[in-house]
Amino acid sequence: MRVPRTAEALEYVRRIAVARLDDGYETREVAEFLGVSVRSVQRWAQVRDCQGESALSCRPRPGRPPKLDDTQAATVLSWLRRSPCDFGFVTQRWTARRVAELIARELGVQMNSRYVSDWLGRRSVTPQIPKSSACERDEGEIRWWVNRLWPRIKKKPATPVPTSYLPMKAAF
Repeated sequence: MRVPRTAEALEYVRRIAVARLDDGYETREVAEFLGVSVRSVQRWAQVRDCQGESALSCRPRPGRPPKLDDTQAATVLSWLRRSPCDFGFVTQRWTARRVAELIARELGVQMNSRYVSDWLGRRSVTPQIPKSSACERDEGEIRWWVNRLWPRIKKKPATPVPTSYLPMKAAF
């Protein structure tokens, strides 16, 4: 059984392990089923026997709590589906500095732009530069030129590649 290694998932694995032991399975069978060591299953059972079911609960994560809760994070990610111009920026490019400025303005949370860049990267949001093209570009004119004028300008037809340069076909 493969389980993601999050705190909640590991708590679930611990609880399954002791429940299976209570059902009469051997420690080795439980360990193989859950993909953990026999010693871990023994330790979990011992902790539960000494301290009760609450000892199997996941512990609070160490470190600083996140600045944005799940709702705020979803809000920030939804902003990125819109144009930066909708929020008062003059160009169409989202930058970490702009996102940090918008978070401060809309949510009142101060975040460093370098941290915002990392935060976005962990959510698979990467910098995207809009495709640019000259405003004078006329695709119809280009097609006409390639089809009508280019063949007249071109001095000689394309020469075929000599067969000596082509790779040999493998015989199977």
